[in-house]
Amino acid sequence: MATVPADRESTGNRALLLVLCGTIFLEGSDVAMLAVAVPTIRAELGLTTGAAAWVMSGYVLGYAGFTLLGGRAADLLGRRRMFLTWLGVFLVFSMLGGLADNALTLVVARFVTGVAAAFMTPAAMSIITTSYPAGPRRDKALLVFAGVGAGGFSLGLVIGGLLTGLGWRWVFFAPVFLAGALLLAALRLLPAEPRSGPVEHGFDLAGAAVAAAAMLLLAYGIVRLEHGGEGLGLTVGALAAGLALVGAFIAIERRAKAPLIRLGIFREAAMVRADAAALLFLGAFFGFQFIVTLYLQELRNWSSLQTAIALIAMGCDAVLAPTLTPRLVKRYGNGRVIFGGFVLAIVAYGLFLPVGVEWSYAAMFPTLIIAGTAFALAYGPLTIAATDSVAKEEQGLAGGLLYTFTQFGSAVGISAVTAVYGLAVAGADGSADSVLDAYRTALVVPVVLVLLGAAVTAPGLRAAGPRA
Repeated sequence: MATVPADRESTGNRALLLVLCGTIFLEGSDVAMLAVAVPTIRAELGLTTGAAAWVMSGYVLGYAGFTLLGGRAADLLGRRRMFLTWLGVFLVFSMLGGLADNALTLVVARFVTGVAAAFMTPAAMSIITTSYPAGPRRDKALLVFAGVGAGGFSLGLVIGGLLTGLGWRWVFFAPVFLAGALLLAALRLLPAEPRSGPVEHGFDLAGAAVAAAAMLLLAYGIVRLEHGGEGLGLTVGALAAGLALVGAFIAIERRAKAPLIRLGIFREAAMVRADAAALLFLGAFFGFQFIVTLYLQELRNWSSLQTAIALIAMGCDAVLAPTLTPRLVKRYGNGRVIFGGFVLAIVAYGLFLPVGVEWSYAAMFPTLIIAGTAFALAYGPLTIAATDSVAKEEQGLAGGLLYTFTQFGSAVGISAVTAVYGLAVAGADGSADSVLDAYRTALVVPVVLVLLGAAVTAPGLRAAGPRA
């Protein structure tokens, strides 16, 4: 992929960035819309609670299980090829979900849609990182990309509420139209690229199979954590098997002539620190959002649309990420801005700990707006940090690693708050005050996660000078 000339950025380049941002908007809004629609889908199709949960979890499994493979496939098989192919798969299986009339079809559709996102999203990000030279222009493109994705999730909550009112199938059909438009535009705008060299020496099929199996088992085990003691043996077994396969994968990669993943990439301390911080930040963010949604809908009896509109304040990051954050990064450096985002997140989640049964929206608003601002400061710069020190030929892998960590982070965050809430509620007497105490206990989890994240990112302050 040719880099954008330093002295000018053509209309075609801006249009290409718009298409790539449209893809991350599609992915973010798709997840959010379905989250709002699941209760209606469950009621209309008569799904069990477990089946309804797997409609959401199936996507997480597909995404987390194959993102690492998807990122490396973009490097080895071609970023354009992977992006177009899997955007098409995303479109087809979104349509299948809209036509589904049983739980199995829905879960399969969501799983394959997650797999498609796992290949499509790292490819899109690596197209950006290889199209712009390292520096402020690439940073701003990545910040716009991250901000649009976050905005897609926030707006998707509201759009999902509106579309569910028309009929839940529109939650699946709307992404089909957007994916179709993006696919047509991408076919025209994405330049052809030659196949990368490593494929000439063979493809590491054994490594690919073991990596996918390991990620699937680990993701399955993490998703099952929210069930607490129910089926504990299966949860522990899945996690143990996943870890064992990680060990097997490392052994395979050390002996492979053309390894799927060059293990030396994990010596890039800045990349590893950014990936770990992203896991903790996203885990806290989604865990907080999940428990607040439960609080508003179950304890306060707000409708799904009222809840979505209330939470849209957190979507301020869609405006701040491409406008304020680049200026802060240029002036203070990436590390300081990331650390500032974690500090704001600690403040935001901490302010919500004393939540009451009759809290007004005005009392909640400071937490929501600060949390959104924290996301704007932390997530985009973490994306930059996760790719900045990586060679061009491994940018897809770097993107795959980042999105693997973020997907595992969201699964860990939601599972952790659900498990803590379930344990607290089990010991409650059923009164509103005891249930409220259970919510407060679960809200400690996001605070702990961002405190850990701040500790992980603090070493980056030493090399946090401004961009040249």
